[in-house]
Amino acid sequence: MALTRKFKETIKARAESDVEFRRSLLIEAVNLFLEGEVDTAKFMLRDYINATVSFEKVGEAVDKNPKSIQRMLGPSGNPSTKSLFEVIAFLQKKEKLHLKVGLA
Repeated sequence: MALTRKFKETIKARAESDVEFRRSLLIEAVNLFLEGEVDTAKFMLRDYINATVSFEKVGEAVDKNPKSIQRMLGPSGNPSTKSLFEVIAFLQKKEKLHLKVGLA
């Protein structure tokens, strides 16, 4: 299901004005990766990047072409562990978060 422009604009507006919402999007995406929901996690991470920093800034930070990052997080993308964690590390720093794995 494709997202409508209005939905994307709503997410972006909320992410800009609500720090906890923005951080929750990133945390949920990482949790989905850890739970094996890779396709959903990639989708959420794309939405997070679109709503916050932009693929251009992520690409610059991790020294990769922004289009490569978009493809890597796309429906048929298959990011390497190194590339994925470089992106996540940058996003954590941007949000001033330190995510870690713990027992549930």
